[in-house]
Amino acid sequence: MKRPSRLERILRSGTFAVTAEVVPPRSADPTTVTQQSRALVGYADAVNVTDNPTGAVHMTPVAGCAMVAEAGLEPVLQLTCRDRNRLGLTSDLLGGWALGARSVLCLSGDPTSLGDHPEARAVFDLDVMELVRLAATLRSEGRSLGGHDLKPAPRFFIGVADLPLGRNYDPARLEQKADAGAAFVQTQIVYDVDAFGEWAETIRARGLFERLSVLAGVAPPRGPGSARFMRDHLPGVVVPDAVVDLLEAAGPDAAEAGIALTVDVVRRLGEIDGVAGVHVMGLGMEDSVRRVISDAGLLPRPTGG
Repeated sequence: MKRPSRLERILRSGTFAVTAEVVPPRSADPTTVTQQSRALVGYADAVNVTDNPTGAVHMTPVAGCAMVAEAGLEPVLQLTCRDRNRLGLTSDLLGGWALGARSVLCLSGDPTSLGDHPEARAVFDLDVMELVRLAATLRSEGRSLGGHDLKPAPRFFIGVADLPLGRNYDPARLEQKADAGAAFVQTQIVYDVDAFGEWAETIRARGLFERLSVLAGVAPPRGPGSARFMRDHLPGVVVPDAVVDLLEAAGPDAAEAGIALTVDVVRRLGEIDGVAGVHVMGLGMEDSVRRVISDAGLLPRPTGG
């Protein structure tokens, strides 16, 4: 039960880490998770199992963790405060650990208004800071928020998300997440590396690179329409005009241009002192994820559990 997170071990070693993600289906069919997972074996050090993304109903990420682990990958359990009270969050932390998750990403969750049940009531019994503290208390003290001993208790490597290029960004919030017990952070998708570098200088001045392993989010755009959608609808995603122009000029080869663009972003991010790895989001295309990881020279990945 005390086996540490493989992702944690890789990051602690100073190796540039690679994470990806799988999306549980909007059905009870397990094969899509298994297929996604098998496609990423050997390419990612760990994969996030998403939790009702965009506020729409999907298979529970706890079940997804079991399928990812069975496929030979380390799952990162995503949990949102939107859908569960403290009982449900604690139960899913226990279940996720039992089924192979050794890392957890604590999230607020996308608004339900975006999904297929816009009338659904969000829970938010705990906010994301309190969820981080819950996972940290389980890890360090082996007890629930109600003071009950949970032996054996899960000892998660705890992560959070961040929007470095979001409007009115306040680095103090990331610092508070670190204070609550977070040890790694996965950022929103980055296309403007220069702006991300400026953010890096801001958090470096606060000593956050020493406290948090930073994995920068990247995603290969399928074409100019994909890039515009992310620019216009995804909070914190800055897509420079030059990126849209490049994809427009590529015409039928836009997907290839998007991969090449993302490979260049990954390489430039790797040159920023303190960036510990990348979180590669495929936007539903595992082939593109593999290409980005391979073409960026990030293979082979470290072996061992």
